[in-house]
Amino acid sequence: MPTTPSVSVASKASSRAVTQGSALALVQVVSLFFLWGVANNLNDILIKQFKNAFELTDFQSGLVQSAFYLGYFLFALPAGLFMRRYGYKGGIVFGLFLYAAGTFLFYPAANARTYSFFLIALFVIASGLAFLETSANPFITVLGPPEGAERRLNLAQAFNPLGSITGVLIGRFFIFSGVEYTPQQLAALSPAVRNAYLAAESAAVRTPYLTLGVLVALLGVAISFTRFPSLPADAPPRNAERGAWRGLLHRRRFLFAVVAQFFYVGAQVGVWSYLIRYTQAAVPGASEKSAADLLVLSLLLFMLGRFAGAGLMRFIAPAKLLAACALVNAALLAIAVMRPAPLGIAALIGSSFFMSLMYPTIFALGIHGLGELRKLASSMLVMAIIGGAVLTPVMGGLSAIGGIHWSMAVPLCCFGIIFAFAAYARRADPGRLPHGDAAH
Repeated sequence: MPTTPSVSVASKASSRAVTQGSALALVQVVSLFFLWGVANNLNDILIKQFKNAFELTDFQSGLVQSAFYLGYFLFALPAGLFMRRYGYKGGIVFGLFLYAAGTFLFYPAANARTYSFFLIALFVIASGLAFLETSANPFITVLGPPEGAERRLNLAQAFNPLGSITGVLIGRFFIFSGVEYTPQQLAALSPAVRNAYLAAESAAVRTPYLTLGVLVALLGVAISFTRFPSLPADAPPRNAERGAWRGLLHRRRFLFAVVAQFFYVGAQVGVWSYLIRYTQAAVPGASEKSAADLLVLSLLLFMLGRFAGAGLMRFIAPAKLLAACALVNAALLAIAVMRPAPLGIAALIGSSFFMSLMYPTIFALGIHGLGELRKLASSMLVMAIIGGAVLTPVMGGLSAIGGIHWSMAVPLCCFGIIFAFAAYARRADPGRLPHGDAAH
């Protein structure tokens, strides 16, 4: 038919226009993966810092992650609705300004020296990140020719662990003072000296967060003036969404994936959040800065594990590889519980390598074969990161009862649940997933 060539030409022309007009937008959006990595892993520093500044128990300091991931959970779906109305660019700009607003709240929170004020600031930051993640991930996949979608997303993801490492280094060099007192030493200080120490520990977070906020706000302004390529709308009718909810409730593997994702994020956040505390408890005299170096090493292994996992999936079915990694991590966490010494520390560090492929693999297995339900299913899998908010204080409660090493029994159980999911998914689909199905 005569219309066919013209449609083909128009499609190719549109693809070229998107590619040529999106280079700056691509660079700006890729930087977002770095920025939310910084925010996420600065929390691991804050847990130890706030424990010092406010004389908190492990349970109370674990509320840092609760406030943070609660923001993710509550704003994941609103972010998706906002993006449907205002587009990818609108969601990204709004998310960046929310992110910046949360960092600026650290200044009055530090002046007030109120722990709950800091938790509110972290909640606002996480709310902004929910908008960024909901907008940036799908935007990368549609920005340019379809055949390059996976390559673009993998490139963007590589910046996330780099941001995580940067966040820990910021905390190590610009937040941790290196001055640490035992409860007995603090009690022995004069009221004036003790108050000055606690005030300094609380104020240490101001400059790093204000600096981060300025950078984030400037990026938001820059993106607001950047012309984003026109992309086709793909929102389904509202009545279709109602049917999609009902359809997902009958997908057992998907529901199991949501459960597995909840426990995976809880395990990852918990291990990293308490690694510094665990190290200092296992090795008397270890400084918080040297313990932070071990967290950096964990994140490096996490980054390497992502590349290794992607390569191994060319030869091993994802569900089978996920099951193997879950078993290895269960063994490593058992060592961390039973041998809280240098061997336990090494086990926790090594677990990051095997954790690295879990989130994207659970994600891919959960949405595989869902067709039009994939978008809604993806939103629910993102919401499952509330596990980081729920399980971290549970670990803190166990630490208060039996010691920090017993808190690692929580991620140990989490990896058992992930193994059960992997075994179920392998029975349901023993073959490999298509190459393009793994995404985060």
